[in-house]
Amino acid sequence: MRPGDRELAQFLETSLLAFQQKQPLLGIDNPIARENFIEQLLESIHRVKYVSILKQREISQQCADPNCDLFDPLKAALLFQRQGNIDEAFWMIFLFVHFGKHARAGWRYAREIYGRLGDGGRWDWVNTSTDPNGFRVWLHHHQAELMRPGIPRGFGNHRKYESLNAYSNTGTGAAVEYYVMWVGPAKSHSDKFHQEYIQAGSDPRRAFARLYRSMNSVKRFGRTARFDYLAMIGELGLADIIPDSAYLKGATGPLDGAKLLFTNSKRSSVSPSILDNWIVELDAQLGVGMQVLEDALCNWQKSPNEFRKFRG
Repeated sequence: MRPGDRELAQFLETSLLAFQQKQPLLGIDNPIARENFIEQLLESIHRVKYVSILKQREISQQCADPNCDLFDPLKAALLFQRQGNIDEAFWMIFLFVHFGKHARAGWRYAREIYGRLGDGGRWDWVNTSTDPNGFRVWLHHHQAELMRPGIPRGFGNHRKYESLNAYSNTGTGAAVEYYVMWVGPAKSHSDKFHQEYIQAGSDPRRAFARLYRSMNSVKRFGRTARFDYLAMIGELGLADIIPDSAYLKGATGPLDGAKLLFTNSKRSSVSPSILDNWIVELDAQLGVGMQVLEDALCNWQKSPNEFRKFRG
């Protein structure tokens, strides 16, 4: 545990014990499991806070240059946001989530595709949204080069089952084209998110829920991708949205973590909707937010009695 976390850790433990007076948390009755769960909460808090810290820092323009190894779609999103290029900032977050960061290859897929393998062009938002079929054609012709042997390659851990296939309904080509359709014919992310915000009665949590449901139309953007994408959009301040639940339906790790936390069994028959409600109540006690709880539950259930750091 980091030295500066001890006071927060004490608060979290006190809050968890207080919550247990009204709702059992059988999975952390054991003090060791409780300590490890608190450690994972702290790690998740730091991960979420990283974005706030990043927003206050100077960021090199090279982070938005796909011809540079420093390319980082999250940092690029912040650069574009600061420049007023809001659509490109949203697009960077889509690439950030869709491709993920591979443990060895880093952002290579996102970088090489965005930079069209160094041919001088860009698959930026303007070019991709006005010609999604052209994107598919390019991807089809360059898939072998993107997957060339001899250097690390691949999607991030949360996206490890994804494909670069241009024409399959389960590949990157479909994900990109359906994302463009989801944004809408105006091709304006701001318009799309503002409309949903108004329809939600200007409630950030209801707006998140509406957007989450609507993203079901985006191919290969399942529960985790939608949650991560929308949560990051909210964290960056690109839209006024806040996760209203942990969205456990369709989840794996976070759902197992919630079952383990409340019932001490991953095989529990308690429904995801009930667990979601319990997590909302738990967050009312802890005040850490749904992103933190979702992330911490996912990582804690992998090793509930021995703290381990997890990435991706």
